[in-house]
Amino acid sequence: MSNIQSSVCDLVEKRELRSVFQIPGVTWLCSVMLSGQTIASEAQSQPTRRAVMDTLSNLSEDDYLTYLRAYYQAGEERFGKHWNYADLLTFLHASASLLKPRNYLEIGVRRGRSLSIVAQCSPNCSIFGFDLWMQNYAGMPNPGADFVRDELTRGGFGGNLELVSGDSHQTLPNFFRDFPDIEFDMINVDGDHSEEGARLDLLQVLPHLAIGGVLLLDDITHPQHRYLEVVWDELVGNSEQFSTAKYTDLGYGVAVAVRKS
Repeated sequence: MSNIQSSVCDLVEKRELRSVFQIPGVTWLCSVMLSGQTIASEAQSQPTRRAVMDTLSNLSEDDYLTYLRAYYQAGEERFGKHWNYADLLTFLHASASLLKPRNYLEIGVRRGRSLSIVAQCSPNCSIFGFDLWMQNYAGMPNPGADFVRDELTRGGFGGNLELVSGDSHQTLPNFFRDFPDIEFDMINVDGDHSEEGARLDLLQVLPHLAIGGVLLLDDITHPQHRYLEVVWDELVGNSEQFSTAKYTDLGYGVAVAVRKS
């Protein structure tokens, strides 16, 4: 049995519901207690931003990371606890710190920043990452899967890490075909930013989000990808199956959803 097969079998055998309150035979309120708005509120808090800054300080530097750390620092110095800035990293930290996911799937790993945020909050979870690892992505170095492994190891991650290389529109269907029963506590979709590509990725992962699980989509108000918010609303935001929230005030926008049913 391969490492990835062993990891998936373990997750299926030990499946648990997260953020769910259950009393047999009683259904007075929604059993899922975590809401999208709870995550959004926590994502905009000063303790969350500071925790993200601490994690970023341990990662290998590149131009974007240098810029991002300076941006965080400037906001903290000027506005302190009153600064309500949030981005994908703060949403990931808020989600993972509240949920303590046992497993996490990410589309669009790149240098592993997002993975590192989740790993800091839940250091023994199982992580599954999918990426093309395109050279010089967005004009910056994109070293590949071995680099990501080293980043997480240096950060103290002790869980299982499976990194799958290739086009997510091919690798994801193959993965879920091999493991149709797997469900994830957290899923982050941040890969193909084309309208059809984002829709395909969301459609692939949605059936595998556990009840009480968290789903995130980045860049919903990016000026080059404004259709992403439309895709999100179509598939997730307008569905009664999810408790959802968005942050669109600064940056490029983030959407989050918690599966209720």
